[in-house]
Amino acid sequence: MKSPNLRLSLIFLISSATLLQAGNFQPSQEISNGIFHLKPLRPVNELRAEALRATPPAETGQFRKPDLVELVKLDASIKLDIRYATDQNFLSTPMYSQARAFLQRPAAEALVRAQQKLRAEGYGVVIHDAYRPWYVTKMFWEATPDDKKIFVADPATGSKHNRGCAIDLSIYDVKTGREVSMPSVYDEMTPRAFAEYPGGTPEERQHRATLRTAMESEGFVINPNEWWHFDYKDWKEYPIMNVRFEELGSGGQSATRVSRTQRAVR
Repeated sequence: MKSPNLRLSLIFLISSATLLQAGNFQPSQEISNGIFHLKPLRPVNELRAEALRATPPAETGQFRKPDLVELVKLDASIKLDIRYATDQNFLSTPMYSQARAFLQRPAAEALVRAQQKLRAEGYGVVIHDAYRPWYVTKMFWEATPDDKKIFVADPATGSKHNRGCAIDLSIYDVKTGREVSMPSVYDEMTPRAFAEYPGGTPEERQHRATLRTAMESEGFVINPNEWWHFDYKDWKEYPIMNVRFEELGSGGQSATRVSRTQRAVR
C-alpha cells in the first residue's frame, strides 16, 4: 500500500507533467543563484528559541547505542556543502554553527562504499546534510507553509536525519570538481524535486539515476519527494537525537546523549 505522502507525491507529479505538456509550467520565483528561498511563517530567531526549549518526542523500546561518525574522516574525497551552516538555504539563515556531516557508523561505511562505486564512474559525492539535531527539524516544520510541509519532517515523530540515518547529497564531476546539474536545485519545494519527476534534461535525469543506483546498492532508500534525500535501511534501530554539533567530538561521538525518555542499548 502506498503511503499518504507517496500518493500525494504522485498527484503532484501527474499535475506537473500535465502542466509541462500544456506549456504552462513556470519556474519558481523563489529560486535565486541556484538556491531555493522560502519566507518563514515566523521569525527564525523566535523559532530557534522556542525549539531549543522544546523536548523531543518520547520513544519506547530498545535502540542501538548511537555511534555518529564524521564522514570526511572516513573518506577525504567526500565533499561538504553544508548549506545550513550558511545563509544559502531555504530559510536564508544559518541553522548550524559548524559545517559538519555525521552518520551512524553502519550508514557512514555504506556511504563510503557508494562513493567508491561513483568514483569508478567519474563522480564523487557532495554532502548537503546528514545528522540533524531534533530542534532544527522543529524549526523547519514551524517555518514552512502547510502547502509545502510534504518536504519537511514532522517533529512530533522526528526525522530520520535526527536518528543519524538520513543524508542529503548530490554528485560532482571528478575531472572538473563541479557539482553536476539535476532536475531541480537542492531543497527545492516543487514537483521538480520528486524522485520520479519526468522533466529536466536527459543528462540531469541520468545524473539523478546514477546517484540513486549507487546509494540503493548499499542499503539506502530514496525519499520519493526529494531526489537528494536517502534513508539508511536500519534507521528504526536508532533513537531520535538532539545533540548539537558543538557537543560532538573532533571525529564523532560513540556515546551520543539521548533524551531521558529513551533507552539506548546493544
